[in-house]
Amino acid sequence: MKITDQVRAFSQPIVERLGCTLWDVEYVREGGEWFLRLYIDKDGGVDIQDCEAVSRAVDPVLDEEDPIPGSYHFEVSSAGLERPLRRQEHFAWAMGRRVAVRLYRPRGGAKEFVGTLAGFEDGRVTLETPAGTQVFEKSETALVRLYVEF
Repeated sequence: MKITDQVRAFSQPIVERLGCTLWDVEYVREGGEWFLRLYIDKDGGVDIQDCEAVSRAVDPVLDEEDPIPGSYHFEVSSAGLERPLRRQEHFAWAMGRRVAVRLYRPRGGAKEFVGTLAGFEDGRVTLETPAGTQVFEKSETALVRLYVEF
């Protein structure tokens, strides 16, 4: 089982008990160091107190479960307004909302498309855009995230 799946399994009930939703778990190497990040959400938005409460509650369980060999930094953060969509449940939640799809290689001269999420199946993303329906294969999609206009 992947580290992120293990961490999700034991941290999700803790996060939910604190009134939040576990949006995502990320284990990445940055600048030569490893980071374990929990991204949380809740109705009305996440504040620093939510992040601190989740961090304090999950940290001792991380020590007890010990899913990661070696040292790492543990962080808890808001999922953010322009949160990435990675999991099936993320796409189900975002259906009908505005999203941005970033491609590895340009299509028709563009690498990013913005539209309304109209479908997600087997990694294939369907957007309704002003230019019509666009379908993006999983292999060409670098990132899908919520799109917020400021």
